[in-house]
Order: sequence, then structure tokens, then C-alpha cells
Amino acid sequence: MELKLYQIVIGIIAIFMIHQGGKDYFRGGNNQTFLKFFVRVIVWGGMTAIVILPSLTNLAASIIGIQDNVNAAILAGFILVFLMIFKLLSAIERLEQQISLLTRKDALREIEQPDRNDTE
Repeated sequence: MELKLYQIVIGIIAIFMIHQGGKDYFRGGNNQTFLKFFVRVIVWGGMTAIVILPSLTNLAASIIGIQDNVNAAILAGFILVFLMIFKLLSAIERLEQQISLLTRKDALREIEQPDRNDTE
């Protein structure tokens, strides 16, 4: 079996993404939960399996009821869109955490420094 360039590139990207997720999960960074890590492994592992063994799309298509490879490509596109949405949700969660942290710091600063208008 001869691997093509796109198969190698997507395989490397998938391994990198799974590695990043594992590193974040085991170090407790980026609000990574087991569910997020599990989804990442399933999606990127599935992508790698489909890229390395393209005949899996025919099997998946017959199970799902899709009979054409074009439809399998559309399914792969949906998976990519799902991944982008997943990354956006992670970024939004990170921003919400940062906003909460800044709000808390600001509230503590206001408590520590009484308002000058109250004393005048």
C-alpha cells in the first residue's frame, strides 16, 4: 500500500492534535476534561483511520446508508466542521474563564481600595 502526501500530512496533524489533547488533559490545562479528550481521540483517530484506509468510508457508507463516495466526502467535511466548532467552543470557554478572573480581580481591587468619593 502506497501512502500519498495528503495521507501523511493528515496523519501527522491527527497525531499532533491527539498529543496536544493528551498533554492538556494529563497536565490539567486549558480546561480539558476527559470527555473533550475522548472526543478528540475518537474524531482524530477516525480521521486517521479513514485517511490510511480509505475503504473504511465504503463500509461506513453502507452502514449509514450512503451509497456514493461523494457523500462519504461530504461526511468527512461535516467531521471537519464539527472539529472547528469544537475548537471555537473551547476558545469561548477559555475567554469566559479569563473574563471571570478579571472580574474577580477588579472586584477585589475595589474592595481593597475604598472609593474616594465616599470619604469626601
